[in-house]
Amino acid sequence: MRAEITVLSQVQRALGHRLVVASARGLSFFGEHGAGWLALGLAGAAVDRTRRRDWLVATAGVAGSHAVAIAVKRVVRRRRPDDEAVRVLAGTPSGLSFPSAHAVSTTAAAVLFSRLTGRRLEPVLVPPMVLSRLVLGVHYPTDVAAGAVLGALLGRVVGRELDGAAR
Repeated sequence: MRAEITVLSQVQRALGHRLVVASARGLSFFGEHGAGWLALGLAGAAVDRTRRRDWLVATAGVAGSHAVAIAVKRVVRRRRPDDEAVRVLAGTPSGLSFPSAHAVSTTAAAVLFSRLTGRRLEPVLVPPMVLSRLVLGVHYPTDVAAGAVLGALLGRVVGRELDGAAR
């Protein structure tokens, strides 16, 4: 755990500029309970009428990924960082840390929405969200790494449903 605290503290020192922190707080708000991704998925369903069902399936996948993250948190019960070397710069709905639900839902959304937009969204969306959780001091590096892996897996599982519907 000490190594993770060291990494977390170094990230905060390197990226702790107030504009970065303000941006991280904005991402935190957007990603809370996957709400921003759910809103974007519903907007996609409203605008892209020919693929409305696909957008709704993808949005349900994002919601489901968030639910899975919460379930895993309740089983693992890892506490959030609590060390004098780490500044906690945002509130959280619970004291549970592993995995990062923001990382799970963001990665699942990026995987699923990539299929619908034809653009690789993962490299654009996932790094800023996972870094924001470290900048804010609310997750360990392994929380966000595991969250991104879990989100990618869940996104691919739901993505198979989208592929099957296209046939």
